[in-house]
Amino acid sequence: MAVLTWIIGLGLAVVIGLLLLVRYRRLHGVRVITCPETEQPAAVWIRAWRAVITSIFGRPDFRLQDCSRWPERRDCGQACLSQIAAAPEECLIRTILTRWYAGRRCALCGKDLTETDWLHHRPAAMTAERVTFEWSEIAPEKILQALGSCFPVCWNCHIAEQFRRQFPDLITDRPWPPGTSHRAM
Repeated sequence: MAVLTWIIGLGLAVVIGLLLLVRYRRLHGVRVITCPETEQPAAVWIRAWRAVITSIFGRPDFRLQDCSRWPERRDCGQACLSQIAAAPEECLIRTILTRWYAGRRCALCGKDLTETDWLHHRPAAMTAERVTFEWSEIAPEKILQALGSCFPVCWNCHIAEQFRRQFPDLITDRPWPPGTSHRAM
């Protein structure tokens, strides 16, 4: 009987641990909020584990861990936390980018970008000058601005364009035969 109690307790602990990890995954990450002082975008990081643990007992208690305006404004009132409390997942960068890619196609090859692989082959973007980049190369507080002036690009096209930029002497451009489309091949 003691072994059965021990197994049930262990199973319950594993289930609770998994639920906490799922909650952590949903709360962890960089967020872009509108700073109440400057009314400009700012990147913030919350104490995700604190929010997870306090959410067990009711509403999560959000506290900032870091902000793109710190250390200069470290003693601000943190009024931006109300934006996070109102919609904790809506201001996450991964949520913002996933919505931006939804229903869009790669500007270079036409591949549908609705289903994004954020772990292995993250989609990228391209400037009007045809320079591709990954989102990690942009300061988080500038991502919203970049979304308005960039085009979506799939991982494969980004890697190809990056190779083209780094090793132009190894690239030979051949025009498609007249009357054919490269998308049909």
